[in-house]
Amino acid sequence: MELQMKVAQAVHVLNHDTESSNRVAANQWLVQFQQTEAAWEVATSILTSDHQPFPSDFEVEFFAAQILKRKIQNEGYYLQLGVKDALLNALLVAAKRLSSGPPQLLTQICLALSALILRSVEHGKPIEQLFYSLQNLRTQNDGIVAVLEMLTVLPEEIVDTQNTEISASHRNQYGQELLSHTPMVIEFLLQQSENKFQGGLQPNERNRKVLRCLLSWVRAGCFSEIPEGSFPTHPLLNFVFNSLQVSSSFDLAIEVLVELVSRHEGLPQVLLCRVPFLKEMLLLPALTGGDVKVIGGLACLMSEIGQAAPSLIVEASAEARALTDALLSCVAFPCEDWDIADSTLQFWSSLASYILGSDVNGTNKKNVEGMFFSVFSALLDALLLRAQVDESTFSDESRTFDLADGLVQFRMNLVELLVDICQLLQPATFVQKLFFSGWFSTNVAIPWKEVEIKLFALNVVSDVVLQGGQTFDFSVVMQLVTVLSSWPSDDLKGFMCIVYRSVADVIGSYSKLISTLETNARPLLLFLAAGISEPLSSNACASALRKLCEDASAVMYEPSNLDIFMWIGEALEKKCLPLEDEEEVVTAISLVLGYVSNKELQNNLLSKLLSSSYDAIGKLIEDDNNHSLRQNPAAYTQILGLATRGLHRMGIVFSHLEMPLLSEASADNPIIAVIRVFWPMLEKLFRSEHMENSSLSTAACRALSLAIQSSGEHFEMLLPKILDCLSTNFLSFQGHECYIRTGFLEVGLASLLESMTFSPEGSFGATSIQVIFHSGEGLVSNIVYALLGVSAMSRVHKCATILQQLAAFCCLSERTTWKTVLSWEFLHSWLQAAVQALPADYLKQGEAEMLVPVWLKALAGAASDYLESKSSNGRTSDYGHMQGKGGRMLKRVIREFADSHRNIPNFT
Repeated sequence: MELQMKVAQAVHVLNHDTESSNRVAANQWLVQFQQTEAAWEVATSILTSDHQPFPSDFEVEFFAAQILKRKIQNEGYYLQLGVKDALLNALLVAAKRLSSGPPQLLTQICLALSALILRSVEHGKPIEQLFYSLQNLRTQNDGIVAVLEMLTVLPEEIVDTQNTEISASHRNQYGQELLSHTPMVIEFLLQQSENKFQGGLQPNERNRKVLRCLLSWVRAGCFSEIPEGSFPTHPLLNFVFNSLQVSSSFDLAIEVLVELVSRHEGLPQVLLCRVPFLKEMLLLPALTGGDVKVIGGLACLMSEIGQAAPSLIVEASAEARALTDALLSCVAFPCEDWDIADSTLQFWSSLASYILGSDVNGTNKKNVEGMFFSVFSALLDALLLRAQVDESTFSDESRTFDLADGLVQFRMNLVELLVDICQLLQPATFVQKLFFSGWFSTNVAIPWKEVEIKLFALNVVSDVVLQGGQTFDFSVVMQLVTVLSSWPSDDLKGFMCIVYRSVADVIGSYSKLISTLETNARPLLLFLAAGISEPLSSNACASALRKLCEDASAVMYEPSNLDIFMWIGEALEKKCLPLEDEEEVVTAISLVLGYVSNKELQNNLLSKLLSSSYDAIGKLIEDDNNHSLRQNPAAYTQILGLATRGLHRMGIVFSHLEMPLLSEASADNPIIAVIRVFWPMLEKLFRSEHMENSSLSTAACRALSLAIQSSGEHFEMLLPKILDCLSTNFLSFQGHECYIRTGFLEVGLASLLESMTFSPEGSFGATSIQVIFHSGEGLVSNIVYALLGVSAMSRVHKCATILQQLAAFCCLSERTTWKTVLSWEFLHSWLQAAVQALPADYLKQGEAEMLVPVWLKALAGAASDYLESKSSNGRTSDYGHMQGKGGRMLKRVIREFADSHRNIPNFT
């Protein structure tokens, strides 16, 4: 009794005391108490005894139930058989005794019971024993509530695969035992639904408990034994359907029906026959009264019915038409969020895919498309209306505002469906529905909300529209460009920045069509140049500028436009755009400058574009001796950032300028002119202490790599100095993996292949091995992470190439005196460490153990390919980059890994 009293006092302090120190002390005491052997007896007594030394407010009982649940989960396997039997009986008594208390308390007791049953495998058939006890309990006064709750909780615990403490074989055994009692449970639930046993429950409360219990058993698979032919008249199905018409049980009835539809093929047809009734009796009144709960539930149910059986919907029966019409009403229903419309998207997508796919073909396909043309046309109108911004967003005038997260997500989910609708309606019809010349009437204000969402739709279907090969009149877009360009910059804020961004997105997506007229070039350039300065539209405008210059460089490089490009480029230093936006802009300018035929003019323009880059790097180099900048951390950080950006720009310029063959090169070639300035600065930078900054060293290595790639053999004379610079600073800054990526692995392998003997120190071959020894583990880890996430497929070739070269290095090093520094075992350990470092939920069960051996086998074959091809006479069979059998195998293994881990968040 004394311990029970202490527990009750501690629980009261924990829940009600105003002093935080008292609550902390009470919590610590209770945690320690739970770990004692006495906790079993005290908790059991609290739950079963009618005479307690404390007033019952159910808080102490709830705590006691939690104690028993946790102790059973942690120690239940180790309890003696007799102790388990006694505990089982005590929990059953507690369930009956406290069934009239708070529902959460009864649930905790039943969770403890379920945990005990699932840890009583020595009984042979523990669930059989429980059902025998439940049969006795249901005949006692107030026992019905406890039985219903136990029958609800137990199936949930059995099918819960998150609980890894229960083995798969035991879970399967328990599942089979559970389902063997299906007839008894169904009969019991029918009796409860027909009100044959009151059990002290109000009708509405009883029906909710019956539905909850039925939902658990449906998820456990109880209806799998019932013949499909009996579904339409099954009394429990009628009970669930009737429960839809009662407000208190509506949500649970929807859950049960949705679960049944997803599990039983025959049920969609049964429920489709009842859709007209649901529409007339429930949906239409809910739409009139604005009942979001009913509208949302019916939208979810009807979507599931249609998605489960699209073949029934395309028959266009009266019931199918009622369903599509009802769902159109749900999509169009105006509410604060987008959940209702969003819940229908999967149905519309599956229906559109079914019509467009191979399931319907020939003449019948055209007939089906014709029948549903009006449906999808109306759907497009409804979706565009729901996807518009609301009035509060429209009125927001801040410059940093953006669309609501819910709307952004809804629009992302819309993309696939809009593409399908465009294909069904045909691009010409789709575009015609979006464009409306009346926007620019002098008598009516431009409906900017409608304009913005239609621009969004036009942008997402661009691939389908362009693939059709038809020409469209995009004068409406140019009219928008003219209107927005005429606005003072101070007026372009809030929602109008979003409109500006949407126009830029459309310009980028349809650049080939929009830029065909030379007269469009200058207005487009000025429009995009202005938008690059605004945070909300900079990315869209920078991307559109690059696409215009890719698709219409000949139009864009007109002398009258060059001044605009240089104005944009020279302003980059002050704008401080995100690096990806700056890359788009510099790429666009580089593409245009590549078309300038006058070499003197071309070099002058390049010099102007890169002058700020030269200045920033020059200031950093000058500071290496006197360290004056380092005296002012803020100024030093700023100049480091400017120099890093400058190197980034130079790398972009190198990657987009063409270099003629050595025999055709001239002194005034733009790349040679840039290298003439670039290399002396870079050589000093590589030897400086500033390279300890990882961002700067990465940008420098990237610029050097791109310079080597673009100038090719023209850079050969500088190669010794380059390698000397790389090795000099690598020894100081071994943590910078960027050194390993600069033309580095390829050159290092070539050096080792040409001479298998070299001096212990000072040679490039030795430095190469040291570089890989120190940075290899980090590089392999980075590669593994780069292969996770939705964008990983674009990195497969690069990652596979680097891994192939690393493997070749390890194989080659084993043939030398450096095998103690770098060998195949190192690669094995790096890969093992990278895989083990991944969070457990990133990999499937057992994948970590299988992954490393499979990758190592593929790496061995790829390395062998590489070395064999490079060592062959004349080097004619170059399998250096994934071309041999081993290389292709490695790339396939890497691609399969990336493809199967697309849903992992990308942290690279």
